[in-house]
Amino acid sequence: MICNLCPRKCSAERNETEGKGFCGLGTLPRVARVAPHMWEEPCISGEKGSGAVFFSGCTLRCVFCQNYAISANNNGRTIKVSELAEEFKKLEAIGVHNINLVSPTPYIDAIIEALEIYRPKIPIVYNSSGYENVETLSRLEGYVDIYLPDFKYADDELAVGYSKAPNYVETATNAVKEMLRQTGEPVFDGEMMRSGVIVRHLVLPNHTKNSVRCLEHISENFKGALVSLMGQYTPVYKALENEKLNRKITRREYDKVKSKLFELELDGFAQELSSADEKYIPSWDY
Repeated sequence: MICNLCPRKCSAERNETEGKGFCGLGTLPRVARVAPHMWEEPCISGEKGSGAVFFSGCTLRCVFCQNYAISANNNGRTIKVSELAEEFKKLEAIGVHNINLVSPTPYIDAIIEALEIYRPKIPIVYNSSGYENVETLSRLEGYVDIYLPDFKYADDELAVGYSKAPNYVETATNAVKEMLRQTGEPVFDGEMMRSGVIVRHLVLPNHTKNSVRCLEHISENFKGALVSLMGQYTPVYKALENEKLNRKITRREYDKVKSKLFELELDGFAQELSSADEKYIPSWDY
């Protein structure tokens, strides 16, 4: 295929197992982990866990990525579309609350095909960086119930410097608006989310101004979305070499951003700082 799935629009050639674009991936799913995941938002993980399928590769190159072994190094195992459908079925059978597709963008064609083979009776979650093409997202209408996009930056210069993501603010804004168009207001069944959008923001050390501006942007542009403020930042990967990113966030930094969250009366979630620990990074053993 000639691929333009993500905002980079590489027009790169991709065959089943390899590609020449930014991601360097083939079209068949490359999977690093399939398992119940207990560490998402409460309305996603619940008591039985979210049925997470962690895909290899990513549309970004975040210098602080906790999952760099799979997002940048593409560790994982290539499987057939029919095997992916079977993984959905197995996860559903063990009682998870949803099927959680983590970093799925390079494999949208395969995912749609797998959902045509077997569509679980539980919600489908699209868990991504938020750096997405509206045209690509529109193909997911009717397949995805819950969107979990990041909104990382209110500053394109930061986005380029830390994630190699040009035109990030406009691109992510348009993407989240498309997600909201598809799902509408959040719908719950008891404590569990059935449909809707949760916009995540990770607070970075030395960058509370960016976080405050992100929350203001979310308040102004993403009506109907829940917000998840994340304090789990742990310096790993290339962040260890960056003097602004080579430490965890402080209580003072996090409280400053949380105060803005409450001031704006944004509905959603705020992590505890105790989540900033490498023990919460899964093992990538498929």
